[in-house]
Amino acid sequence: MVKVKVRKKKIAGGRLSLYLDYYPAILDPNGSGKLTRREFLRLYINEKPTTVLDKEYNKQQELLAEQKRINRENELNKSEVYSDFELERLKVKQQGEKDFLAYFEACKSQHMDTAALIHLQNFAPKGLKFADLNEKLCNAYKDYLTDPKTSIKKSSAKVYFDRFKRVLRKGYKEGYLQTDLSTKVQTLKSEEAKKEYLTLEELQLLVDTDCKNPSLKRMALFSALTGLRWSDIEKLQWSEVVEGKEGYTVHYTQKKTQSVEVHPISEQAYNLLGKPLQHGKVFNYKYSTQKGHLKKWIHAAGINKDITFHCFRHTYATLQLEEGTDLLTVSKMLGHKNLATTQVYAKIVDKTKRAAADRIVLKF
Repeated sequence: MVKVKVRKKKIAGGRLSLYLDYYPAILDPNGSGKLTRREFLRLYINEKPTTVLDKEYNKQQELLAEQKRINRENELNKSEVYSDFELERLKVKQQGEKDFLAYFEACKSQHMDTAALIHLQNFAPKGLKFADLNEKLCNAYKDYLTDPKTSIKKSSAKVYFDRFKRVLRKGYKEGYLQTDLSTKVQTLKSEEAKKEYLTLEELQLLVDTDCKNPSLKRMALFSALTGLRWSDIEKLQWSEVVEGKEGYTVHYTQKKTQSVEVHPISEQAYNLLGKPLQHGKVFNYKYSTQKGHLKKWIHAAGINKDITFHCFRHTYATLQLEEGTDLLTVSKMLGHKNLATTQVYAKIVDKTKRAAADRIVLKF
């Protein structure tokens, strides 16, 4: 049995705030999902009433508080008078009052989820309860993400909406939603982004071209020879570079997926690492200056392509497939969890083969 009492808390302005004190603690009526001993009633009285009006005002407020106390105590302690159906409906109502945005935030774990939360908050600045969610609202959120006015990339919008659907699914499984809305709304179609890459000849041009920052040049060429991402190269430690009987390998944890990888590298790639040390980072280069130095280096080599550092990873995958390495091996070398992700590079290779086939033209 829960005991409920009216208590007072001193606040500014010579007033007292009235609240309910529960023993033992109950599930927060405001929907935080946590246990609480207090529920503030938003009722206030004068701490030291001096006039008849002040005293009468205090009396009325305290009567209201007492009525709320009785109602709450009855609600908490007379569940036996409800039928099973009524109890279930009461539970559904209580779950529906929970804050969906707070629930979404509690589910986030990565940077992309933070961005997804921000866009959801922008879509519903006044908040969302689980009871507010329906198929129409979900589709409205999808329209918001794809509206040109929001300036959200199509690939990012898909990620945000997929995250939204995953949280809907979780909410359904945990009883906050009575309908699995994640199955009611269609996901956004993915847009196949163009993966820019360098040919072997262009890569050689970069080898022969000076770069204002030699560390950046070594890191970029290392990526082209290994397929590693900038994030994994930038944090690479000498302790992760291992020499074995069959050559060199890099033992590391992918920053993006947190999966542990054992990645074979060539002797050429190893030589790009510089003088080996017993410990510490292999490369010491600040990301903030990478973009400017990279563009100048690409331009100096006479390459007219929009090349980012990540394009060196694309280059590795594409050149491996062009040289005959099978798709499954390339997928494993890139650390992909899904072969379909690697399949994009195979399509690029197919296009280059078609272009090569069309270069020989005879006159008949």
